[in-house]
Amino acid sequence: MNEPPKRSSYFHNWISVIGGIFSVFLFAVLLFLFILDFWSKQTNPYLGAITYLILPVFLITSLLMIPVGALRERAKRQKRGYVRRFPSIDFNNPTHQKVAFATIGVTTLFLLFTMFGTYRAYEFTESVTFCGRLCHQVMEPEFTAYHHSPHARVACVQCHIGSGADWFVRSKLSGSYQVYSVIAKKYSKPIETPVKNLRPAQETCEQCHWPRQFFGAVEQDHQYFLSDEDNTAWKTRMLMFVGGGTPPYGKKEGIHWHMNIDNQVYYVASDQKRQEIPWVKRIRSDGVEEVYVDENSGFAPDRPPQGELRRMDCMDCHNRPSHNFKSPSEAVNEAMAYGAIDRALPYMKREAVKALVGNYSSHEAASVGIRSHLEGFYRNTYPDIAETKKKELGQTIEAVQEIYKTNFFPKMKVSWKEYPDNIGHLIFPGCFRCHDGRHKTSDGKVISNSCYSCHNIVTQGPPAAMEADVNGLEFKHPEDIGEAWKETACFDCHTGT
Repeated sequence: MNEPPKRSSYFHNWISVIGGIFSVFLFAVLLFLFILDFWSKQTNPYLGAITYLILPVFLITSLLMIPVGALRERAKRQKRGYVRRFPSIDFNNPTHQKVAFATIGVTTLFLLFTMFGTYRAYEFTESVTFCGRLCHQVMEPEFTAYHHSPHARVACVQCHIGSGADWFVRSKLSGSYQVYSVIAKKYSKPIETPVKNLRPAQETCEQCHWPRQFFGAVEQDHQYFLSDEDNTAWKTRMLMFVGGGTPPYGKKEGIHWHMNIDNQVYYVASDQKRQEIPWVKRIRSDGVEEVYVDENSGFAPDRPPQGELRRMDCMDCHNRPSHNFKSPSEAVNEAMAYGAIDRALPYMKREAVKALVGNYSSHEAASVGIRSHLEGFYRNTYPDIAETKKKELGQTIEAVQEIYKTNFFPKMKVSWKEYPDNIGHLIFPGCFRCHDGRHKTSDGKVISNSCYSCHNIVTQGPPAAMEADVNGLEFKHPEDIGEAWKETACFDCHTGT
């Protein structure tokens, strides 16, 4: 009987050899990047993506090529009848011992690096850097606004995902599609809101903002500047009735009454952005239901609009807690209040707002346009001021340019107009979505639109002649419009410009 020819190892084939070469090379590169990332003091989103997301895929592919090539070689030899059913392993053979020890050592080392890499990959995908900087153009507006928000030290995942495996899995599945949409350029401009699958606020917001502490009143100071030549200042100080606490911690009243555990408030919006709410249902603690319907909507208590029946939570009012894009008027008021914009420059409030609402294609174009507008205005209208206050004008122009960079993003078509802020009712309906005096039950009970339900003005007026009354003042409009403010909603006139 003829003996089969002596054969070399199954791994002696081009597929396995190429896989081995690439595996060694990629492992060395990954080891170098691991060390670089470990010692780096600054987080680089692209370094993290390459190290923990991209290169591991190629490394695993290269490693798989080694056994695939061996199996393919074995199949070829099997056709010629030169293959044993099982390999012969003899641990008394020194060569087999060396191979076994080497295999165990390499496998152990690889598993250790795999565990470390998997953890770092998980940690990286949960980081603010991954969420905000990896998809730079798409997420630049949200990332910039986040860093100017009260939640700038709170990681994105703590609000968007929270704890628990179920929402973690949902977020990764959703994130996979988002990555695809960025690569395939299928994302919307601007990114649509509200987020449809956002985790309930009770499971995220209330982990820090404890509901039982929703009580009492909070003082708020607002400073405005008129659009006249003197940029006349106007201050308003009010007490916001937070309320909504649970005895013995606080009374069941005020703004957070909506979130009191004794109340369940549901609503159906008739538009995608939840700015039109014609149908509201309240379930009292005794189980009695009250349905309020906008008398001008055409709907009825037993015939709500088509759409989601949503239980009201924190996000229905605090819908821009970390990604708020300020209107030109609001941003300029703030900058003038803390001195970044020189209020001594005549008509600065008016002209700064005009410069901000120009039609610009990019931040670079906006910087040029804002400078051109403001310098041109003062050079043509107030040439003496343009010359004598050149330094102040230059600093003011830089402040206005910075306002644009942090609140306007032309490439993503983002500005304050695209994202209604439901806190208050100055330039968006906000509270008046329900508290407009038109939502009534079938027996005539009305959702109150009284100003005193939510706040009490204690001082108001120009700084030199402030009115004050601890018992509350009737609102006085900075410009004389008579009694029109009582009949017209703020946002009908105030558009942010």
